[in-house]
Amino acid sequence: MSSYIELKNISQSFDVNESKVTLFNALNLSVSQGQSYAITGPSGAGKSSLLMLMSGLEQPSSGQGFYVKGSQRKSLDFLREDIGFIFQQFHLLPELTAVNNVALPLKLRGDKQAHDKATAWLQKVGLSHRINHKPSELSGGEQQRVAIARALVFEPSFIFADEPTGNLDQQSATEIADILFSCCRENNAGLIVVTHSEALANRAQHIFSLSGGQIKAQSKVQTNDVLKAVSC
Repeated sequence: MSSYIELKNISQSFDVNESKVTLFNALNLSVSQGQSYAITGPSGAGKSSLLMLMSGLEQPSSGQGFYVKGSQRKSLDFLREDIGFIFQQFHLLPELTAVNNVALPLKLRGDKQAHDKATAWLQKVGLSHRINHKPSELSGGEQQRVAIARALVFEPSFIFADEPTGNLDQQSATEIADILFSCCRENNAGLIVVTHSEALANRAQHIFSLSGGQIKAQSKVQTNDVLKAVSC
């Protein structure tokens, strides 16, 4: 069953020192399961805020968001069970091993196969030899692989990634992009990535630029990059 997220006339503003700051106003945007999207733009444009609104984790100042699944049209509150989130800072629990970090979302849902599924996903992202290591014992690229496995372990319909390669060196960033796009494609998950990286943005099927409170579709930059297929 395919699904999509629709934002209609979404605005976001907040008060700073008795002044009102508007990030964006009356935005309209839709993203579909099985497609990949990049959101680019200058710092402070509101990219991360838009990602949080789109995922249903924050509420807009005005406007509405909808989660359409088959013939059902619901508010974005119903989307939370069907999303995974990947952050720039990894947000792994330091006291847990890699496998327990990945298994945690499943355990919270009462899944008795949580450990086995977590182990399988760590194997898919190339970390079968590191499952019993804690985050402090892993490199930045390895920690982000754990974060990807954690986000995808319950096979969500949509994955939201906020600067997923922002803290990584070029080689690690490329490897993470390979894994992220391949895993989402093979699992038919919609992927929405906020990034400053032109190379990462060009991996997406659709690119949107957020600037000056408005969002616009953007053409891809032609590159000679070879996209590496990763089995997931």
